[in-house]
Amino acid sequence: MPGQRRHRKRRNKSHTTVIAPLDFLAVTGRGLLSACQTTGSLALFALAGLTHLVRPPFYGRVFARVMLQMAYFSLPVVALTAIFTGMVLALQSYTGFSRFSAESAVANVVVLSITRELGPVLAGLMVAGRVGAAMAAEIGTMRVTDQIDALATLSTNPMKYLVAPRLLAGVISLPLLVVVADILGVMGGYIVSTLKLGFNAETYLTRTMNFLEPMDVISGLVKAAVFGFIIALMGCYQGYHSRGGAEGVGSATTSAVVAASILILGFDYFLTEMFFAR
Repeated sequence: MPGQRRHRKRRNKSHTTVIAPLDFLAVTGRGLLSACQTTGSLALFALAGLTHLVRPPFYGRVFARVMLQMAYFSLPVVALTAIFTGMVLALQSYTGFSRFSAESAVANVVVLSITRELGPVLAGLMVAGRVGAAMAAEIGTMRVTDQIDALATLSTNPMKYLVAPRLLAGVISLPLLVVVADILGVMGGYIVSTLKLGFNAETYLTRTMNFLEPMDVISGLVKAAVFGFIIALMGCYQGYHSRGGAEGVGSATTSAVVAASILILGFDYFLTEMFFAR
């Protein structure tokens, strides 16, 4: 009957209105629980890797191979990124400062930006894309082909053999890369400023050295050590927990790069706050 149909439609609309917010809360709750579970699992994984660093045995050959991969083979991409960043930074700074007749501050801005921020952040992002993905793919392939289980069968702790050397290599290698990035980034700004913008070479170098403080370099190297740990941790974690064959390895590789990049940018803010907030 018409009256009963209208009553049923009105009741269905009221039921839908009540269920929709509950569905939203359920989805939000599941997302929060999943995030908490992942954070806890990642923290326990990192703690296990760090504890295995201070307990024998130490696989020096694995550590040397990862150091070579992270430091030496990543040097070209980091060097090119740093030198072109310094060149662009000098050019853009001159364009902006010329509006206020403050061109002399170009050297100060270049050296401060490179050593404090751009050197460690860009080096971290480049290494995350290059090495973090490789770590996740290598360990993920070992996981889906049961090689990690074979290590345990042969009385070799997978965390000690696969994870601990990579964490240590990340902490050591990225600061070394950032030292090179700082030098080349400042050199890029120097090249553009002296050859294109007409700065006096001696005056530019004097301003750079007088304005640079030890804390500027130290803060960048501390950031680099933290970023290196994050890159190695995310590569190892995503690869170690990959499932589902080749598709799972590809997903782990993507997740390692994305998570490491986001964490690098997030920790960059907190470390900057810790070092320079007054």
